[in-house]
Amino acid sequence: MKVALITGITGQDGSYLAEFLLARDYEVHGVIRRSSSFNTGRIDHLYRDPHEPGTRLKLHYGDLTDATSLRSIVERVQPDEVYNLAAQSHVRISFSEPEYTAECAALGALRLLDAVRTMGNRVRYYQAGSSEMFGNAAEVPQSESTPFRPRSPYACAKVFAHYQTINYREAYGLFACNGILFNHESPRRGETFVTRKIARAATRIKLGLQDKLYLGNLAAERDWGYAPDYVQSMWLMLQQDEPDDYVIATGEKHSVQEFLERTFAKLDLDWREHVLIDKTYFRPTEVDLLLGNAAKARHRLGWKPTVSFGQLVDLMVEHDLDLARQEDAAAKASRV
Repeated sequence: MKVALITGITGQDGSYLAEFLLARDYEVHGVIRRSSSFNTGRIDHLYRDPHEPGTRLKLHYGDLTDATSLRSIVERVQPDEVYNLAAQSHVRISFSEPEYTAECAALGALRLLDAVRTMGNRVRYYQAGSSEMFGNAAEVPQSESTPFRPRSPYACAKVFAHYQTINYREAYGLFACNGILFNHESPRRGETFVTRKIARAATRIKLGLQDKLYLGNLAAERDWGYAPDYVQSMWLMLQQDEPDDYVIATGEKHSVQEFLERTFAKLDLDWREHVLIDKTYFRPTEVDLLLGNAAKARHRLGWKPTVSFGQLVDLMVEHDLDLARQEDAAAKASRV
């Protein structure tokens, strides 16, 4: 039985990756931060298997800002594979919290890499990169050879982590891979991210639970995929004979407005009646277009996306409509 260690296990990608690995008979360990409230909602169902209630999923308190805790966890767990998915990952917030973003996403990756290095070359390491690293991209579409031109503290931190991963691979012979993942969404996406924010608001508007939705730059174009598809690529990278870096993307671009239009249309609503532009949601430096070329991943990993843009929107709307119905029912019951 292989052993995997996941940082950021309580996030969208971490929860899907944990499911994916458990289905392949891994023993999965996750790093979570200590807080005064539980934040394990995305992985709670993994403890509810009547046949194996939590026996192959174990959680450890730790933090990417604390090298001692990371080293201790790695030594106790003795992982075969380490997936570093943790970060302060909201681009807009990174402008308000640049130092904390760098501590987590940049120096956090360095701390974890160094902890893994002490285990020798038997451990395989995955670093979660981001299409935001391309920023004001020099070419379209972007591939592994496209120069990075980051335009946010978050993107700068990810570039640092990317090159440290390469450095540890070349300097110490570590099996370390960078996944340069373009935007990937799902019903588990955090509600502060624009796609989930739109789906959640539109379904609540449909049921009369709210009236307005405030957004920023509707013209921004992104390459959007489905998160479960993307976590499979992480695993595939660590199953290869040699470590390398890969762009993961669908190769299709869609604007925020397109996502907005399709979401509201599915609910028979006119988005223009409910959406207002709020300048506070614009970034100090905008990234207008990100579009990925995943030819290398298709050829070497045999990876390809399985869910289209339209199907992705439908999945998110259907999930959030169910949430809105539950919320509406609870509100009505409380008034009885």
